[in-house]
Amino acid sequence: MLNIFKSNSSLLDEEIIEWIFNCYAWTLNQFDKDVFLNEAVLVIPDNKHFPGKETTADGMANLIFDQVKQYAGMAHWPTRLINLDKSSGEVPSNLPIVIDGALRGKNAKMQLDKSVTLQAVNSQLAPFVSSYPQPTNSISFSYHPQQLKSPEGIIAHFAHGLSTHLAATAKILPPGGADYRPMAGELTGIFMGFGIMFANSAVITRAGGCGGCGGGQSPVRQVFLSEEEATYALAVFCHLKSIDGSNATRHLKKHLRGFFKAAVKDCKQRLQHHSLLKLVQK
Repeated sequence: MLNIFKSNSSLLDEEIIEWIFNCYAWTLNQFDKDVFLNEAVLVIPDNKHFPGKETTADGMANLIFDQVKQYAGMAHWPTRLINLDKSSGEVPSNLPIVIDGALRGKNAKMQLDKSVTLQAVNSQLAPFVSSYPQPTNSISFSYHPQQLKSPEGIIAHFAHGLSTHLAATAKILPPGGADYRPMAGELTGIFMGFGIMFANSAVITRAGGCGGCGGGQSPVRQVFLSEEEATYALAVFCHLKSIDGSNATRHLKKHLRGFFKAAVKDCKQRLQHHSLLKLVQK
């Protein structure tokens, strides 16, 4: 995890909070605020929101990924999911995205252009995606079966893969510039509704275990925002969407619930006269 953001109080440093507000304004301007207002939902990590069961790792991963795409408003994106335990290990660039209609939403369309070289995806974001060297008509996303042991972690992993691609289509850089793309990609995932999963899976697993078991050697997902940063961003999402905070609190880890309640109160006070709130007012 990049230690770019540090907190030194019960909540966060002023510059961190301002960056979160500015990044929300960036997402609203770049990725259709009407979809955010009318279609985005607070995604809950439970069987009601993620129904179904498969008997194989590939089946279960594809089931979860398809559900994540639906909640993200990106079901129309042509994708392929790759089990890295079965792949050749080659990770070339994906094909470039050409927009035909909206990026997200019920009426959006998407296609790929094989004649152009991909330039949008920053090299720092490579761990979220992979593809084979042959030309394909889909964007490839990868996972390890070990990640399925953490449902919230793999949901956040898939959401971040999608939000990384979405963020790469922005016409302007996120607040802070190119160095902040990884953090902005994660905040975009929270903006799409996956804040509970990002907050609950933000702690990197301690290294350990044998190399063959795929256990503690790697985190469930790559982490760029801390627990507190993701939780504060979740509070902003709930406030902007007028979602009762209790709907999120009951699903957060216990040690994050008090922080979330304080964050809801804090951002409500700050946003009363902030330009970000004006962006979402109809």
